Amino acid sequence: MQDILARTKNIKLVIFDVDGVLTDGSIIIGDDGEEYKAFHSRDGHGMKLLQYTGVEIGIITGRTSQVVEHRMNSLGINYVYQGQQVKLPAFEQMLKQLKLTAEQCAYVGDDWVDLAIMTRVGLAIAVQDADPVVKKHAHWITPAKGGKGAAREVCEFIMEGQGTLQDQIERHF
Repeated sequence: MQDILARTKNIKLVIFDVDGVLTDGSIIIGDDGEEYKAFHSRDGHGMKLLQYTGVEIGIITGRTSQVVEHRMNSLGINYVYQGQQVKLPAFEQMLKQLKLTAEQCAYVGDDWVDLAIMTRVGLAIAVQDADPVVKKHAHWITPAKGGKGAAREVCEFIMEGQGTLQDQIERHF
């Protein structure tokens, strides 16, 4: 576990997939054709805390949804790439924009479409209920399932490894 925690030291950007990572993977479509997703509030709080420590948050998702746009705007996340059936070009663009290397990035995924990025980053993370192939390529697997607090666990894990977790906890007393 210490070697995995050591991988967090140089992380400057954490990229999350949406469906199956920030949500439980369910896609709810109303009679009006409107798409709905459920996000865990603690995941959002963890992402804001991580941003507060200076780590950037990015989103790369295969689907396009106004719900995702609204949620990410509310969290102050500026790097949001939707409709990315092939995710690698968005990842490379994000690296270029932020002047980072792949080693300075963590990626959180759950399905095969995430593998191209997961195999390149400094810290590859799979959620507990990820596809078995994805889990095989992860450095770390969250205890929680996607949409059930896994993103919060990722944020706390990185803050712990970077020595910023206790400061974030103490801010709340």
